Amino acid sequence: MAEREHVRVAVVGSGFGGLGAAVRLRREGVTDFVVLERADSVGGTWRDNSYPGCACDVPSHLYSFSFAPNPDWPRAFSGQEHIRAYLEHVTDVFGLRPHIRFNSEVERMTWNGERLCWDIETSSGSLSADFVVSATGPLSDPKVPDIPGLDSFPGQVFHSARWDHDYDLRGKRVAMVGTGASAIQIVPAVQPDVERLTLFQRTPPWVMPRVDRAISGVERSLHRALPFTAQLRRGLLWGIRELQVQAFTKHPNELGFVEQLAKRNMARSIKDPALRAKLTPDYRIGCKRILLSSTYYPALARPNVDVVASGLSEVRGSTVVAADGSEAEVDAIIFGTGFHVTDMPIAERVVGAEGKTLAEAWKGGMEALRGASAAGFPNWVTIIGPNTGLGNSSMILIIESQLNYMADFLRQLNVLGGRVALDARPSAVAAWNRRVQERMKRTVWNTGGCTSWYLDATGRNATIWPGTTSEFRRVTRRVDLTEYAVLRATAEEDAKEDAEEDAKEDVKEDVKEDAEEDAKEDVKEDVKEDAEVTA
Repeated sequence: MAEREHVRVAVVGSGFGGLGAAVRLRREGVTDFVVLERADSVGGTWRDNSYPGCACDVPSHLYSFSFAPNPDWPRAFSGQEHIRAYLEHVTDVFGLRPHIRFNSEVERMTWNGERLCWDIETSSGSLSADFVVSATGPLSDPKVPDIPGLDSFPGQVFHSARWDHDYDLRGKRVAMVGTGASAIQIVPAVQPDVERLTLFQRTPPWVMPRVDRAISGVERSLHRALPFTAQLRRGLLWGIRELQVQAFTKHPNELGFVEQLAKRNMARSIKDPALRAKLTPDYRIGCKRILLSSTYYPALARPNVDVVASGLSEVRGSTVVAADGSEAEVDAIIFGTGFHVTDMPIAERVVGAEGKTLAEAWKGGMEALRGASAAGFPNWVTIIGPNTGLGNSSMILIIESQLNYMADFLRQLNVLGGRVALDARPSAVAAWNRRVQERMKRTVWNTGGCTSWYLDATGRNATIWPGTTSEFRRVTRRVDLTEYAVLRATAEEDAKEDAEEDAKEDVKEDVKEDAEEDAKEDVKEDVKEDAEVTA
């Protein structure tokens, strides 16, 4: 039986979180690691989401790594293709490709309590790792609602994150289900080409103008020549959002002025009072993510668009039926219905120290110490874990803070020495989450009167961080060993490991000696042959 490959660290995923982890590992001097990626290229959500109009709603200079600034962003808000190209660039500049295993989906990950490591089964083979970084991200697995009759629909059906580029929407009757961040980009992109667009809206979003523009050649040249100017730009963008957080977390009642701005933005494009009533939210702005678009409302006002202020409830042949009973004949159904955020699919595949999956451990709701460590899952950290999301800023700021925590976790393991693991204490996880949920009570996400994807099945906000990014950076700077149980391998296991290492060294030495002997014999033979030829 072939010996299982073993690495120091296994990173799962190659989006911003996974690539960031890989860069940080190399900068920390760790080179014995692999990045397990289920697809055939890097990029994560920015590879998977390629729908028309796909772009980021965070300014480009803030939506990039601080250690890999890009002076050449073409627009204030970058499109999907530019962000994906940036991640490919980071992969090459930091020499990450040799570490990446493409087409290697993690099928099972089981904690080995004897050897203090993770046994990992992937679609391309097996390996083990001392430490696992789960960077699968919350926006990786699309969520499609279970609609009666959908299986019998004769037309085309796909999710926004699995766009069918071979299907031509021109001249088609299209149903768009959902009005989230993807839908408000898709609607104006496809509206001019389709015969009819029927938008199914359960809850209207608050939409603010998208103040986008091309970044001039002069600006880009300045950022290339004087990198500190790009840092200043990033710092300004960050500072504005840090100040805004106070309104979301401490003073949600002060957001009425922002609501008036959003209503005026709508009134400029939507002149029909009935349509305006359908599109006006009845909850506090910020409770759901504020969306940015200057083209969404104008597209909805076009004569070939119908807004159905009700969810899709049934499909009868080619007819889509809304919860309010209204019907429409369509050729294609596009779901912009989000992702498995509060029930991460990877959790079904991770088996911890007690033989339970992470999904079972989280059946009452996701909880992790400082958004990273789950009790009973030693030497395992997640990037963008529970309560690390942001309602108004760049997730890259959170990711980099979690990379600080990951790096110190590994340093602590090195300091402790030997075969060792750290397992978050249940009491520490509980104390951390009580603190987070207590702060959450007065935030707009809990008091704003909406139901959002931030909330899990129990109605608890397991997604958002109720503070500033600088606060989060502060609380994830160091690993506090008092929050962890230290696990050590038994003396017998240590002796076994040492014996295996010694055996490997002996084999290497024997091979080396054999090679040296063979070389000597070859030299003797050559000398003898030369002597015979001379004679």
